[in-house]
Amino acid sequence: MRLSTKGRYAVMAMADLARNGADRAVSLAEIATRQEISLSYLEQLFARLRKSGLVKSVRGPGGGYRLAREACETAVAEIVLAVDEPIRATRCVGAGSPKGCMIKGERCITHHLWEDLGQEIHRYLASVSLDDVIQNRTGQARMGAAPAAVGMEAAA
Repeated sequence: MRLSTKGRYAVMAMADLARNGADRAVSLAEIATRQEISLSYLEQLFARLRKSGLVKSVRGPGGGYRLAREACETAVAEIVLAVDEPIRATRCVGAGSPKGCMIKGERCITHHLWEDLGQEIHRYLASVSLDDVIQNRTGQARMGAAPAAVGMEAAA
């Protein structure tokens, strides 16, 4: 999956905002310190998050950012897409593109496998809210502690 630091850091920052901004605006400097993310990088991310309507800025003393909606109403996939991070697992140009990843423009033999995986990842991230993240209701904790898949160990 091609999910760079841009997408991961945006989700980390939004989770921090959800956890710490229930009753006040949170400054990017606070988030930067707690999450160990560059302040200038956060400023770039939050400009995109604000443009997408996921956060609201508060000016003046005690200013900062607040969530535009409740944490339970904000899906992780929305955050990742807001910072222009495609959720895909193929190496091709993009979903629905007739041009494949091979030199002659053909799709590789495993294209559909990776495309399906990208869609599953998107579905999963769309089903997880910021509230799920901050309440640790993701993965097995969210799924009722289902047994691990064959060949995969459960994370402790």
